[in-house]
Amino acid sequence: MDGIQDDFGARKQRAAAWFRTLRDRIVAAFEALEDAQTGGPFASLPAGRFEVTSTRRSQIEGADAGGGLMSVMRGGRVFEKVGVNISTVHGELGERAQKAMAARGVPGMAEDPRFWASGISLVAHMQNPHTPAVHMNTRMFWTPHASWFGGGADLNPCIEYPEDTSDFHAVLAAACDAHDPGYYDHYKAWADEYFFVPHRGRARGVGGIFFDDLNTGDWEADFAFTRAVGEAFLPSFVPITERRRDTPWTEADKDAQLIHRGLYAEYNLVYDRGTKFGLETGHDANAVLMSLPPMAKWV
Repeated sequence: MDGIQDDFGARKQRAAAWFRTLRDRIVAAFEALEDAQTGGPFASLPAGRFEVTSTRRSQIEGADAGGGLMSVMRGGRVFEKVGVNISTVHGELGERAQKAMAARGVPGMAEDPRFWASGISLVAHMQNPHTPAVHMNTRMFWTPHASWFGGGADLNPCIEYPEDTSDFHAVLAAACDAHDPGYYDHYKAWADEYFFVPHRGRARGVGGIFFDDLNTGDWEADFAFTRAVGEAFLPSFVPITERRRDTPWTEADKDAQLIHRGLYAEYNLVYDRGTKFGLETGHDANAVLMSLPPMAKWV
């Protein structure tokens, strides 16, 4: 990661505005899916709508430390629980976070621990066990010494359909290939490693892409790629949801879904970088833990 001395104010504003725009598009698309769901066992429910609340990072000596919007839909026709959060936070990193940044190659954190971070984070848990859960996030991180982008998306079915996995990856691959022919293979392998659950000896789902510490020296190109990953989310996921949302399911299918959700919860609480960073830096705990499923089961 290259050191930076210039003023990133305008770039920060552009990134934060983009994450808000992406959030608005996804929220509208998910509510449209709810409106279009006229069959299945949940069709008699009111179409789901997002409940939006403001979040704040813990105040430090009375100073503004930033915050965001938590948008959560519960008990819909298609989505059992889905959260689409955005945040823009800033301040000084604590000692543990400084050490974590230093371990990742960020210089000078002990001397100047200021940071700024903005991003969008999404997790969807579905009513129908045949419709996969999904995660997506993109973010920008800045310190006085370095800045970078990160993010990705991964699919988490409890009942896997090879064509769903193939279609999801194909959309992500196209987004990557438009920017660098090496990105997809590299970031797919990183996702396979990152979303592995060591204590279970298995992957969390069927993968996707994951990238972090992206700073090629061309901020505009890195930002354009990060936007492309965000823009690929709806075309990668919505067609799968439309394909599976009316599939008949059994109690055994629902049981498999609840057990898989337990695996998802274990990963997010034990290994996920975003969960750890959010809690350690004082962001709203409800927003940080939005990713947890509404119900889960352990055998």
